[in-house]
Amino acid sequence: MEHAHQTPEVIRSLLDKLTDDPSLKFKDADLRVLGLEPHSVRRWFLKNHQMTFQAYQRMYRINSAFKHIQQGQSVTAAAFDSGFDSLSGFGDSFKSIFGFSPLGGKTRQVIDLTRLETPLGTMFACATKEGLCLLEFTDRKMLETEFRFLSKSMNAIIVQGENEHFALLKKELGEYFAGTRKEFSVPIHKVGSDFQNKVWQALQTVPYGETRSYQQQAAMITSPNAIRAVANANGMNKISILVPCHRVVGADGSLTGYGGGIWRKQWLLDMEKAHK
Repeated sequence: MEHAHQTPEVIRSLLDKLTDDPSLKFKDADLRVLGLEPHSVRRWFLKNHQMTFQAYQRMYRINSAFKHIQQGQSVTAAAFDSGFDSLSGFGDSFKSIFGFSPLGGKTRQVIDLTRLETPLGTMFACATKEGLCLLEFTDRKMLETEFRFLSKSMNAIIVQGENEHFALLKKELGEYFAGTRKEFSVPIHKVGSDFQNKVWQALQTVPYGETRSYQQQAAMITSPNAIRAVANANGMNKISILVPCHRVVGADGSLTGYGGGIWRKQWLLDMEKAHK
């Protein structure tokens, strides 16, 4: 049912249906009608989302209602439009997930979250009104830490939903992986210290299809001796590919640590060299 690093097509179909209509409530019988084994679906969601498919559906309905409330819809309309049968049940579920009442959600900043598929596997993307603030492969070990950092730094709630920047991101990523795009125009919202932002800005100046050593990158920012500090800042980069830390290598040209995995780093460098 599952291909390595990618969301299976049958799961994508389920997620698409929920995106089109968050009020849907798939039961085991409904999954069987679609030709799916409920146990297999449950196992995939437990592995990839640490919750069952039923819990994921409830979370998605709450997320959908939260977005509607943020956009000015009344709590009552948001609850029933998202498939809840009672206001009390909606209020209890909302507070248990977000930690505040539905009315309190109107004043909270939101970070939108979506999943997207690439030749190297599934990725999570997060964005605010200002731009993209995270783009990571879903199997990155530090992902939960990055989510917590973004939420705390911006005093925001991360909610699965659409964002004005996601359509452009998907289009340009598709062109990049096809070898027809070398630069991105998606707005980026970098969240980090002044030093980290300098490091990430320097990363964006490394040309497509080329590499730089950590020492060369450090010399661009402070001094060639700041290699360790620069390497640490690279490791804290939360926007893969668009902020191309995969283009930084060891002084001898060897591939060093990469949050998405060395094999992905090699793949990206080889792809860029082939289309330079």
